[in-house]
Parts: sequence; structure tokens; C-alpha cells
Amino acid sequence: MPTMTPLAFIEAIARAGSIRAAAEGLAITSTALNRRLLALERELGAPVFERLPRGVRLSPAGELLVQHIRSQRADLDRVRSQIADLSGERRGHVSVACSQALLPYFLPREIAAYRAGHRQVTFDVRLRDREQAERALVAHEADIALVLEPVRLSEVQVLATAIQPIHAVMRVGHPLAAKAEIRLSDCVDYPAGLPNEPYAVRQIMDHAMRRTGVVLTPAITSDSFEFLRYYPGLEDCVTFQIPIGLPPELERDRVVSRPVSQRDLPAGVLYLAQLRGRSLPVAAANFARQLARALDADHRG
Repeated sequence: MPTMTPLAFIEAIARAGSIRAAAEGLAITSTALNRRLLALERELGAPVFERLPRGVRLSPAGELLVQHIRSQRADLDRVRSQIADLSGERRGHVSVACSQALLPYFLPREIAAYRAGHRQVTFDVRLRDREQAERALVAHEADIALVLEPVRLSEVQVLATAIQPIHAVMRVGHPLAAKAEIRLSDCVDYPAGLPNEPYAVRQIMDHAMRRTGVVLTPAITSDSFEFLRYYPGLEDCVTFQIPIGLPPELERDRVVSRPVSQRDLPAGVLYLAQLRGRSLPVAAANFARQLARALDADHRG
């Protein structure tokens, strides 16, 4: 245990919810772990954890300490990345929090393009929608976030935005597929497949339905955008997604997409962001610039 950092054992205790359970996971005695915690608390002059009848939880002082340690670790990673960049090694690690629509096509394409010239850079991609993405930035669990219609933007710096009109997805040969643009009222006569309520596309649609009075009663709801993309190929169902989450060769899956008129359904906004005031490591900063260029090119295209 002498090599264990304060953050490591604090996070282990916080995850486990008790000192005894954390000690078992760390393969040390609870007495030794408690002794290390008490020494840290004496040094701080405040308890790191609140002792509860059935375990522990981080105290306000503990939350501040964890945030400080994570911030220091992120700064050290940034300096290491800058040193490696100066030496020509081009190493680094990039952690990305993103909405589900970015996972199938856009991010794999961009990461592969980046790694083609920087093979020593590693990536961690985490599904984090809306509030979760901002929390990941604040906790230094992610360097950058790419999210549709975030709930809050109070603690982040916006690096780029991209407009994402909502598209209706339907089978090839569907009666609505002949239209260049679809009105929301056109979809009433067909079964609807909608994302579950926490997702931004669903929030945009619910608001539009309240405003227009056009109500789509979902036959199917799902938290999987992949499911909602494939399902219309099997019946005359209409589902809804943003174009960045749709493949270029959509018709190979026997489905097509058509934009829904923005007179009925406003476009969503995709945000590329980082934590406000944080200096990103070199690899993360370079990748963020690449993403900003790609979003701009996709928008112009």
C-alpha cells in the first residue's frame, strides 16, 4: 500500500461504500486502509468521509479533495503530453464523452483518421448523454464532450457547434419516402418509433408536439438508436434520428431518411465542449480541433 495514491484509496472507498469492502477489493486489511484514511484526515484537519450507519460517503471536504487531486492529475497528464510532443513521440491519451448518435459512424471515422498519423495516442470513448457529459468533464473523466442539446453549459467551454435537423427513417418504398421533406402531420397515420424520454431527440419532438398539436403515439420506444435505425426496414414504422447518426449507405439496410420540416420540428444543436478554464493535453487539444473541422465540413456538405 505505500505506493497507493490518496485518490486511489479514496475512490476505492467511495465506490465500495465502506472501508471494509474497499479493503477487500484492494487486497489489504481494513485496519491498514482505515489507518491511511485517518492519517490523511488528520493532515487535512477535516473528515474525508461521513460515517453512516451502513457505510460511508464523501464529505464536502472529501469532494473538494477528490476534485483537486483529479485536477492535478489532469494537469500532469497535460504536461507529459506536451513533453512527449516536444520530443517528437506524439504520445498521449484522449478521453471523449459523447451522445449515442456519435458512436456508430462519426467518432470511429474521426478516431481512425487521427490515429493514422498518431499511432501512440490512445482513446477512451464513453457514452454520456446531456447532463452526464458535463459531469464527466467536471470530474476530469473526459477531456472533451460531444453531445446533442446538453441540459446545462455552466461549467464548459464550447469549442464548436453543428446544426442537426431531425430526420424521419422509414423503409425503402414507404409512402413517405417519395417526399423530399416530411411534415410531422404526415407521420400520424403510421406507427412511430421514438427514443426514450431522456434523449435530446425525444425532448425536441415532445416539445414540438405540444406546440403544434400533432401527436405521435409511439408504437415502439427504445434507448438504442441502432434498434430505431434498423426497425423501419421490417414494417411501415417511422423512427427519428439526427443525420450524424445515420450511415452514408443507409439504403443497404433497406431504409431511407428524409428531413422533417423545421416548421414543425426544430433542428437540434450538437456541442463540442471542454471544461471551462482547463488546458487540454496536446493530443486531446489536437483531436478537438480535428473534430471541430469535421463538424464544420459535415455542416457545409
